Amino acid sequence: MKIILASKSGVRKKILEDNKIQCEAVPSNVDEDQAKVSLLAEGANPEIISKNLAELKSTKISKKFPNEMVLGADSVVSLNNQIINKPKDRSEAFTILKRLNGKIHFLISSVCISKNGSMIWNYTDKSELKMKSFQDSQLKNYLDRIQTETLLAYGVYQIEADGLNLFEYFKGDRNSIMGLPITQILNYIKLHENE
Repeated sequence: MKIILASKSGVRKKILEDNKIQCEAVPSNVDEDQAKVSLLAEGANPEIISKNLAELKSTKISKKFPNEMVLGADSVVSLNNQIINKPKDRSEAFTILKRLNGKIHFLISSVCISKNGSMIWNYTDKSELKMKSFQDSQLKNYLDRIQTETLLAYGVYQIEADGLNLFEYFKGDRNSIMGLPITQILNYIKLHENE
């Protein structure tokens, strides 16, 4: 089974490949910030924003690859029903961790499969996470261990790496928290792989 992944996420690509799905990564280069601003202006909640961004990515790339299955994905961190964006620099990353420190928040992961420029399937998963309480120095030490490029691309916690130690608990699928609800994707592909 082969699909096109409308993303430059190495983690998402690895999840697909670990599950025997060949994929070619073609970044969508969608302006996520601009899309979020217009969706928020329309009163969209975090789940709608995550779903719409996943769809925007998959349909954009799908138009360039007729008859191919294109997978778009998006993850949104929601604290008190407000979106927390990826940090633009290290000081913003620290501010985000301070906001999440000791609190329960939600990670919403959406996936969308498109074909010939139109969405044919989508799924949104919501996980609950509670961050442990840390002192500022501990948060700074954690951030110091993450390369800037990784931090800006994937956000403040990498659950697949050191980030797991930030949490008191999480309720949800680990792959989904890393950015891809793979079980549901596999179920969809199995049902439709001969089409």
